[in-house]
Amino acid sequence: MKDPRIEQLARNLIQYSVRLEPGEKILIEADGLEVPLAKELIKQVYAVGGVPFLIIHNHELWREIILNCTEEQMAAMASYDVNRVNDMQAYILIRAGENMSEYSGIPAEKMAIYRKHYAQQINGKRYNDTKWCIVRYPNHAMAQQANMSLEDMEDLYFNVCNLDYSKMDRAMDHLVELMDRTDRVRIVGEGTDLSFSILGMPSFKDAGLMNLPDGEVYTMPVRDSVNGVISYNTPSLKEGFVYENVYLEIKDGRIVRATANDSERINKLLDIDFNARYFGEFGIGVNPYIEKPMKDTLFDEKIWGSFHFTPGCVPALSPGNENLSELHWDIVQIQRPEYGGGEIWFDDVLIRKDGMFVPEALQALNPENLK
Repeated sequence: MKDPRIEQLARNLIQYSVRLEPGEKILIEADGLEVPLAKELIKQVYAVGGVPFLIIHNHELWREIILNCTEEQMAAMASYDVNRVNDMQAYILIRAGENMSEYSGIPAEKMAIYRKHYAQQINGKRYNDTKWCIVRYPNHAMAQQANMSLEDMEDLYFNVCNLDYSKMDRAMDHLVELMDRTDRVRIVGEGTDLSFSILGMPSFKDAGLMNLPDGEVYTMPVRDSVNGVISYNTPSLKEGFVYENVYLEIKDGRIVRATANDSERINKLLDIDFNARYFGEFGIGVNPYIEKPMKDTLFDEKIWGSFHFTPGCVPALSPGNENLSELHWDIVQIQRPEYGGGEIWFDDVLIRKDGMFVPEALQALNPENLK
């Protein structure tokens, strides 16, 4: 039987997220063999008079490509794919891989070639030159990764992705305005005492346009202003490996010490280029339906009561930040009481305590007001 939630999601993606117009071309990329949503997206594209294009991406096969790739090969592949994107006005990526750890064990030097000569090139083109949205789709692998049954995962997923993002969008305006006039930020919590400036940096709200699920307001720290320590209390899946207990010490913007459940591995990741040890994003998560880590960045960075502080900066994902790197790693700390609590201060004013916004103008972003 047809699931009406899938139809609603596809309609939201086409009509709200990418706002497809008659005659516009859209590239739909299915990352994994997910059929129901991709099929419904194609129908919704035709329904608004658009022109759908489709490609299938498979992590298992791409692993074989990357294992023995060369710079020339990756650059040529990127060139072909960029030419295809040149003809598109919109782009939707459905992430539904069966094994999110498929890239685990690929030599670091090969992953660096893939990132620099393919992923960074094609993603920059997609994100800069099209109306785009990345959407995760629930499957058994995703449910297992989050320690949930598939049925419970699907219920959570559709609650999260089909909420009223236009309401969230309006509620975010006050936080964006506040960030735009803020200079000094201080974050305190268990194992965390972090200070930095966001003066003059642009602020953005993500409310269902570029990600589903969505629900964050973000800006960028002034490059050399970051000082202190931070302990992330959520696991983070990056390139096939789950990092836990990530702890960073920062001096004048640069990570000078990094430890985790595999300290050697995390330091190799942070050394992929010079700017990877500087920060490219500071984001505050507000999605009321996302409460716990799922080892999926699209979900975890939106957890209500959380923030993420991001080593590295891919320019397409943090416009306005000059700390350009191959790395963009959204690692999350949850500040609700059951996770140890914590506070966020803007120019010596308490903005959020233990996950809840304090100023009256921001209380519309507390979970009970967004559901």
